[in-house]
Amino acid sequence: MTNKADAEGIRLQKVLSTAGVASRRAAEELIVRGRVRVDGEKARLGQRVHPESSVIHVDGKRIITDVKTVHFALNKPRGVVCSMDDEKGRQSLAEYVTGVDERIFHVGRLDTDSEGLLLLTNDGELANRIMHPSWEVEKTYRCQVRKVPDGRTIKRILHGIELDDGLVKADKFRIIDEAAGQSLIEITLHEGRKHVVRRLMDRAGHPVSRLVRTEIGPIRLQNLKPGTLRKLRPDEIGQLYRQVGL
Repeated sequence: MTNKADAEGIRLQKVLSTAGVASRRAAEELIVRGRVRVDGEKARLGQRVHPESSVIHVDGKRIITDVKTVHFALNKPRGVVCSMDDEKGRQSLAEYVTGVDERIFHVGRLDTDSEGLLLLTNDGELANRIMHPSWEVEKTYRCQVRKVPDGRTIKRILHGIELDDGLVKADKFRIIDEAAGQSLIEITLHEGRKHVVRRLMDRAGHPVSRLVRTEIGPIRLQNLKPGTLRKLRPDEIGQLYRQVGL
């Protein structure tokens, strides 16, 4: 028997299709095969759900179906202020989100001289957890630095260097290339303090001349062109939510 809640909802296969999981026909097959769960229970073919409140998993992965919640990745160009409205009239993020109807905000910051991956969303709880160090969401950066760090310096960076606001250590560190007295490094941290990578490398004796963020948790910059905004894929969103316990 279909209960009142089911009758007022939307067919599950349509919700899965809208979320980009599969076509309606393929979504029906997923349901028949028992690969879909709704609110912890095995889904039924023809079942109706509420996208804004139902918790849906496919193959154990959370699917975000609330159409009011949006998630984007932006490749922030160098020289752009990490703000939706700069009081000094400088170039800001606003010009890159002109086609977005929802009011969104950036997750964390990149300083004006830095570039690369920036997440934007209207999900405040997700944003707070990504930024909070207790959830240990790793952020990866590629930096052009002065000179080539030696083994002793790399050990210091990995074991911790004392800054003005406390100890900071990298989770991962590697040298990608070196030439003409400079090196290209990749560094991963789950810290969110202001200018933390620049301050860490400066204290280590290798000031940063260029910094590009390439990853935030499971989200990668890849070939996204500077100034380009893209919607996160359903699987990327699910991975983010799962990583921060949502």
